[in-house]
Amino acid sequence: MKFSKDDILQIEKKGLSIQKVMQQIELFEKGLPYTNLVSAAVINDGIIRLSNAEIEDYVSLFESKKNELSILKFVPASGAATRMFKFLYAFLEEYDDTKESINSYINTHKNTHLSIFFVGIEKFPFYQIVLDKLKETYKDFESYSVNKQQLLFVKMVLDVDKLDYGNFPKGLLPFHKYKNQVLSTAFEEHLFESALYSSEKEPTKLHFTISERHNHKFDSEFKRIEQKVETKTGSKFDISFSYQKESTDTISVTPKNKPFRDDNGSLLFRPSGHGALIENLNDQEADIIFIKNIDNVVTYKYKNEVAKYKKVLGGILIDLQNTVFSYLKLLEKGNVSEDKRIEIGTFLINKMNVKISSEFEKYSSKYQIEYLTEKLNRPIRVCGMVKNEGEPGGGPFWVKDESGQISLQIVESAQINKKSKRQKEILKHATHFNPVDLVCGIKNYKGEKFNLKRFVDPKAAFITMKTKVGKDIKALELPGLWNGSMANWNTVFVEVPLITFNPVKTVNDLLKAPHQIK
Repeated sequence: MKFSKDDILQIEKKGLSIQKVMQQIELFEKGLPYTNLVSAAVINDGIIRLSNAEIEDYVSLFESKKNELSILKFVPASGAATRMFKFLYAFLEEYDDTKESINSYINTHKNTHLSIFFVGIEKFPFYQIVLDKLKETYKDFESYSVNKQQLLFVKMVLDVDKLDYGNFPKGLLPFHKYKNQVLSTAFEEHLFESALYSSEKEPTKLHFTISERHNHKFDSEFKRIEQKVETKTGSKFDISFSYQKESTDTISVTPKNKPFRDDNGSLLFRPSGHGALIENLNDQEADIIFIKNIDNVVTYKYKNEVAKYKKVLGGILIDLQNTVFSYLKLLEKGNVSEDKRIEIGTFLINKMNVKISSEFEKYSSKYQIEYLTEKLNRPIRVCGMVKNEGEPGGGPFWVKDESGQISLQIVESAQINKKSKRQKEILKHATHFNPVDLVCGIKNYKGEKFNLKRFVDPKAAFITMKTKVGKDIKALELPGLWNGSMANWNTVFVEVPLITFNPVKTVNDLLKAPHQIK
């Protein structure tokens, strides 16, 4: 395949190389393999269930060590709120108020989402803002029929020349309403929560990955709330932002795997999903990094319970690292007894979920030491898992790779071959769900940062079908941040309670108890 001079210029301007683009096209041509599930990870087989005593011990360990460590919270926050309002956009597109009432529309379309929205309308945190705007815009608003008021309410929320909430970054929408009409965004709630498990000797550190076009909005929001949050938490804040790097964009192709070109003849590149954020994570400096999505927050009365389980996961990570680092220092010296090598192998199997080669005992002592070192000397992630309540998304599984290695992985449903009876059966037996509640150790036993890009499984990417100006295109998403991008990390899954998982996928989720004050 030949690229023109303009193509090469465009590719290099993005920080990409011809070779990289060719590799991407090759992935389209060859296709990507499905993940080979061996079994679902369940309690006592891949997922740890802690006793109350263990929970308290890990909280105590974290509390005793946190002031010696640099702690960071990493929050993917680049998404716009468009999908939150998807059913409202559809309603505005389909509904004709000259032909039927909204109630009639709801009944005809069996639209429970819309019905819930209007039943709970006064409980939305932005209700008063919208109402005030409506009264300001339409002087006779209160005399309008209920039907007209409801229609204008939705338009005020979504119209581009009104509040335009669908094009807001999700993190800056009003999520919670406290007494005296005090509104709080998801961004602000993350600050309050993080202060509960940050070091007391350093500012509370957070890093948000955002869209470049929203940079000024986040900056001004932090300036607006900084004094209030610092006064209430007694903590200073160190907040940083980054954007998804252009060099992680991927080329789009036609259904026949030829580079797609726009009307100007330019190649079409697209952002490659949250898997690209491994680059942003790789740029961070901290001993412990908590990862949590922007929309997974709670009101203040639930924060201590949520923070408690962050400390539990952090305590487990510290405990594991203490053992891993002491073993690695021992292995580095080279003269390790057979009993000690067996002890280390047993630790890897029982505590780190690592499947040791059946040939291990046949290896020379020198090679056993190299083998154990290689297995231990990796980034560690401790992941909270909640009981599956039917949420879409990734789950914990034992997976076999192409070389026959079995490991614990978080797998998205798109990676599973639904046509295979066996794979579908394994999927059916999954008991837990990944709420994106991770604590990561990204430094080795010498205190040096790992190059996280070395631990990615490039074959865990996704090919998705999209449209551009009415034409079908194929797009490539890089291995997800907590899926293939962390495929070769050491992984521990821990059951955590459902209160730790409160995402806002649709606007109606804001009506659930953890997002309401009363």
